[in-house]
Amino acid sequence: MHAHRTALVMITRNEARCIARSLRSMRPWVDEMIVLDTGSTDETTRIAADEGARVAHFRWVDDFSAARNAALDLSHADWNIVVDADEHLVAGGEVLASLRQTAPDFLGRLEQFNAFQISHPAGSSTRTHTASSWLPRILPATVRYTGTIHEQPLSELPRHDLPVRVAHDGYLPDQLQTKGTRNLRLLDAAAQQHPQDAYIRYQLGKELDLQDRFEAAAKEFSVALKILGPGAGRQPGWRHDLVLRQLHALKASERVSEALSLAEQEMGNWSDSPDFYFVLGDLMLELAIRNPANAPSLLPMIRNAWEQCLRIGENPTLEGSVHGRGSHLAEHNLALLRATEQATRDA
Repeated sequence: MHAHRTALVMITRNEARCIARSLRSMRPWVDEMIVLDTGSTDETTRIAADEGARVAHFRWVDDFSAARNAALDLSHADWNIVVDADEHLVAGGEVLASLRQTAPDFLGRLEQFNAFQISHPAGSSTRTHTASSWLPRILPATVRYTGTIHEQPLSELPRHDLPVRVAHDGYLPDQLQTKGTRNLRLLDAAAQQHPQDAYIRYQLGKELDLQDRFEAAAKEFSVALKILGPGAGRQPGWRHDLVLRQLHALKASERVSEALSLAEQEMGNWSDSPDFYFVLGDLMLELAIRNPANAPSLLPMIRNAWEQCLRIGENPTLEGSVHGRGSHLAEHNLALLRATEQATRDA
């Protein structure tokens, strides 16, 4: 007999595309799977039941915490593992199974690998990359959520990082089209209700950024950074992703000088971030392209920024860290830079 029961707890709506993949990845490692559906019009609930989940229904009220908490109320497990249908387990099943012998006296954070696309500079193709987020999803039975969207578990218990990984494809274009309007509406309402909540403004900017609305995203990111204040340093943990997204949004809005000014202010906070130096090199490259006369002085600094990425190496513990910026992506950029410099010398 297990000392502690474990349950997968999921809320869904129209996830027939991916729910079987998610449930099958989790089924060997938990004692029960609970799916609370919020109004699917496709085959989501039938597929979930066929995969062995206990399915219930909930009337959607524009509040993710309300739905999450209703799903958690259906569970009688000691540990609840919250996973969405567009996620699936890729590593750490044995860790989840070991929770049966672990006292539920902390919140476990798992690593979410987010797939997203970046347009090729020439606009002719796109590349898919992955970025890390660490999320508190492994919860003792008594923990519940707060927040209408991008909800967070409300608990004073310590949080421990566990070697559990899920892959998430909800940020790919096809999925964003179906959920972006709803999320943007809820986030905008939350920002109006809580205008001085930096996390909500960050999430609103992130949603706009994912929709390529860079000017609007930069405005929200700027507000979030102002609320946090210059003395925030590295805290909260999502500030790393906030800074990187603001640098990108400013560049995409053709405000490269503002981006470089922000990078100068932030440099002291991110000496262990290959992502920061990767984006810094990208910003200086953009400046060199726009001002060819300054390129000879900028190229050594660009090279140094991308070489710094390699010196630091990968650091997936930082929120929003893109896999490869401390290794092959930086090496690729350096190779292109060397080829460009050689072609210029040969011309």
